[in-house]
Amino acid sequence: MSNHVDKIPLAYAKPAASSSIRRIWTTAWMITAVFILSNSPTPLYVHWQANMGFSNGMLTVIFAAYIIGLLGTLLVAGQLSDHYGRKPVLYPGLIAAVIACILFASAASVIMLVLARFLSGIAVGVIVSAGMAAVVDAGGTSNKPLSSLAASVAMVLGAGIGPLFAGILAQALEQPVLPIFIVELIVLASVFLVIRTLPQKRRSAQMGWRLRFPGVPVDNRIHLALGIVAFAPGITSTSFVLSLGPSLLSNLFHITSPLVAGVMTFIMFITATGVQFAAKKRSIRTILLLGILAIFLAMIGTAVAVNYSIAILLIVAAVLAGAGQGLGQLGGLTLISLHVPEERRAEANAVLNMGGYIPAALLPVGTGYLIDFTGLALGTTLFTIVLLIAAIAGALFVGIKLKQA
Repeated sequence: MSNHVDKIPLAYAKPAASSSIRRIWTTAWMITAVFILSNSPTPLYVHWQANMGFSNGMLTVIFAAYIIGLLGTLLVAGQLSDHYGRKPVLYPGLIAAVIACILFASAASVIMLVLARFLSGIAVGVIVSAGMAAVVDAGGTSNKPLSSLAASVAMVLGAGIGPLFAGILAQALEQPVLPIFIVELIVLASVFLVIRTLPQKRRSAQMGWRLRFPGVPVDNRIHLALGIVAFAPGITSTSFVLSLGPSLLSNLFHITSPLVAGVMTFIMFITATGVQFAAKKRSIRTILLLGILAIFLAMIGTAVAVNYSIAILLIVAAVLAGAGQGLGQLGGLTLISLHVPEERRAEANAVLNMGGYIPAALLPVGTGYLIDFTGLALGTTLFTIVLLIAAIAGALFVGIKLKQA
């Protein structure tokens, strides 16, 4: 593989016009809004778990319903968006988000929570494929690094704001669920206005076009592989924190405050936001390797925290996990924006996210059930060992491939 991939920094060749910058960040708001919904339930799981009496294993199944909806959507959303345009795909995804919000607000059973998570997964699947492609489209050919940064930052920013907001209201109000999701409905309403402003691009007709398993051109497979080996461990570790973090705080450290869980998640994702701005001028190779290093350290911290009951170390590990996801995601999205043709961009985004979310679904769910049988310390330790191995393998892959002439 050519060494030029490593030498592309995330600096801008020339200052972007203010109108272009405004268009990029306005479009990116769609991503932030949907991810606020995606992670708002995090501090509420302990509340729902106490009221409905479900196990840690069922808690991870509820989270997995989100992943299933997301992965199923990724199979088709990117291709449909590349073929028919962004708007016809974004509108149905936003409608799924609105229905999910209503179900969360009125949830009285595990089934309602599962369905709400499934629909929010569909919404996220649409937004990380068609939505992120729309952000890069908004920047044009001259602003791809900035557009990639905006799309990536918008995702982790929304992922952090959601649980912080929900945690604050859960701490302050006796019945917080309905107010939280009423506010989220208002946020989602603003996204309809953003989608309305997007151009309706007409794709050239392709005779015999049909849906297929998502993929990218042969020349771009290495770019996707490099992104996935860094992004997958990162999003798997943050998914673990989202699904089991509140339970760990409650059962292992006897911290039951939803605000603490919300703040921990917010700090994790605000770190993911900040490191991307800090690293934007670094080479892609450096960004990917730093992301993998952060996950390696996060897993060591998590294992020590749960085995020696050090709550502050668990929070530090969550922060490192956020940094790992942010950097891996930024590197992967930038490789796509710079190398994958526009007509395959949303599909490539779907492939990147499938590569990340499949382990992010399987490992936390398996760990949740393992914890039910073996206990928190052993189950969590085994999870960290798996991700440590993945991080080492990913670092070797990036180091080798980006050094080849």
